[in-house]
Amino acid sequence: MRHILFLFLAILAFGGPGAAFGATVGDCVQAEIRGSDGRGLPLYPASTTSIQKKVYAEAVKGAEYAIWIRNLLPRRVGVVVAVDGRNIISGKKSWLKNQERMYILDPHESCEYRGWRTGSDRLNRFYFTDPGDSYAGAFGDSSAMGIVAIAVYPEVQRPESLPPAVDLSRDRTGSAQAPKAEKAGPAGRAMESAGTGFGREEYSPCRVIAFEPGAKAVETVLIKYEWRPTLCRLGIVPCGSPPTPPNRLWDEGFAPPPPRRG
Repeated sequence: MRHILFLFLAILAFGGPGAAFGATVGDCVQAEIRGSDGRGLPLYPASTTSIQKKVYAEAVKGAEYAIWIRNLLPRRVGVVVAVDGRNIISGKKSWLKNQERMYILDPHESCEYRGWRTGSDRLNRFYFTDPGDSYAGAFGDSSAMGIVAIAVYPEVQRPESLPPAVDLSRDRTGSAQAPKAEKAGPAGRAMESAGTGFGREEYSPCRVIAFEPGAKAVETVLIKYEWRPTLCRLGIVPCGSPPTPPNRLWDEGFAPPPPRRG
């Protein structure tokens, strides 16, 4: 059965060639995490295969961020985007499957996704925070804390035309909602991780279009964001002061044996 009703970000599309500021990851799409200044956060490679790309990024507590994605393919794609394991459109636990709600990108188009979608014209911003203050943590879900995940599904191309676009602008049932349950912070090592909060509301219009995704993702991008001390402990980034080279006229020493002559 075809899946044809997915949100498409109609207004907040940014950039042509050269618009990305920081390091990007991906072959079918380019993806990066952009800070509040609009620049991409440095990315540190973890592992990669032909289908799956893994990188680390440094989170700054309290800072807002956006997920920037550019389609590199000559056909439309749908991108399932999950933060801390939750679909950023529906707010539900994500398995990155093609039945989930997704954003649509035209060939070579780029967009920024800045928050949890709570309606057809609004969202609540992403910001880095502790797991106990995170959107996923509010539901007691620490199963994928600190992960920005993107699964890329090319559109199925058929000779017959797809059904026309359907207007679901009044439908609020499939959007992320502010958690009403008491927050339950994850335990153990998850508390050391970073998470993403449910931030301030922002105007962000979108519309729903007809789209049939392929059965399998052609690429999955996983960005693991962590606090700097964690990245230091893992050896992902160099930390600590570099050793000071000795001063040849200041530092004391003793005469070494002469070098051997040939």
